[in-house]
Amino acid sequence: MSGEWPVSLRSGNVVLRPLQRRDSASWHALRSGNSEWLREWEATLPAPDPAVPGSYRRMIRAQGRDARAGRAFALGIEADRALVGQITLGGVAWGSLRSAYIGYWISQAWAGRGIMPTAVALLTDHAFDALRLHRIEINIRPENEASRRVVAKLGFGYEGLRRRYLHINGDWRDHLSFVMLAEERPTGGLLRYTREHGWLDQQPGGEQSGGASQPARDTGESVP
Repeated sequence: MSGEWPVSLRSGNVVLRPLQRRDSASWHALRSGNSEWLREWEATLPAPDPAVPGSYRRMIRAQGRDARAGRAFALGIEADRALVGQITLGGVAWGSLRSAYIGYWISQAWAGRGIMPTAVALLTDHAFDALRLHRIEINIRPENEASRRVVAKLGFGYEGLRRRYLHINGDWRDHLSFVMLAEERPTGGLLRYTREHGWLDQQPGGEQSGGASQPARDTGESVP
């Protein structure tokens, strides 16, 4: 049910792969160096939660368990062999629902280069082709106009408002839900579609926000 794990997905210089112990220093440097950049978009904990891992090693072990059980698939994002962010296919439901969400974050230094649209397209194609899911959603704060433009270009359709959906930066925040169904994906796959429209060839300095929201367990927000 959960598909092959570990999995590695690649398009050009962008690679999605599970985080490993050797990534600890790079991951912590990204998180600390981008704390202000990500503050407005990432989930936080309104109260202590024992289900959220308390260290990097516990986080990657929990991610491995979740992936093998088919609950969530968290992947580091590499560009030019450097770790630049993280993307998760989370909240996976099987049976008659076959649904999941995608959440992500990226370093400010690497935003606007077409990396995140590539990563989202790669993971969406994997979810539909390898996992045979039917519905993928991405939830974004209304203020996050750059990420809203990204999902619109990729073809995710607006589905509605999720009131006070996630706790972010000290309060419960509304989110807009964008959805793609398997039968709505462009023929040939989302990655091919985005390439054909030239959306993966942006230049450094282009406008793109830090990420699309996901629960703190998946972002690693609480890991010191």
